[in-house]
Amino acid sequence: MKIPLLISRLILGGVFVYASFDKILHPHEFAEVVYNYQILPDVLVNLTAILLPWLELCAGVFLILGLFLRGALFTCNVLLAVFLVALAFNLARGLDIDCGCFTASADPSSGGDMILYLLRDALFLAMGLSVFFYVLRRENPGAFAEGGAEKTSM
Repeated sequence: MKIPLLISRLILGGVFVYASFDKILHPHEFAEVVYNYQILPDVLVNLTAILLPWLELCAGVFLILGLFLRGALFTCNVLLAVFLVALAFNLARGLDIDCGCFTASADPSSGGDMILYLLRDALFLAMGLSVFFYVLRRENPGAFAEGGAEKTSM
């Protein structure tokens, strides 16, 4: 079971590192992508466009190196959940936008692509949650015992 989890961790780390590069190099273009989602207030668009790629890079590097695993996995899973919700929200609103996942380009997308983005992000989130719960179980085996709580003697 450890090898598939290691591979999942390395894949997720690589995805986050790769996804961060173009956005770090082109923050203005990525700000347009963030703006196109029409979710954040205008005052948060530029801040998000600058900080989010660096957060992705750090979380991905930590996953690859196996450092701060709980925090890196938690961060990646929260980001994936937010991305998934943002995509689903815009798909439901009928907005045809580029997800901005791996590029800072604000080119228009097609609704069919958004469904593939949702499926891809759901797969990544499932991988991330699997690794996260494995790490939690390994670090604190009593927390997942029957009843959900460790027995303590007084």
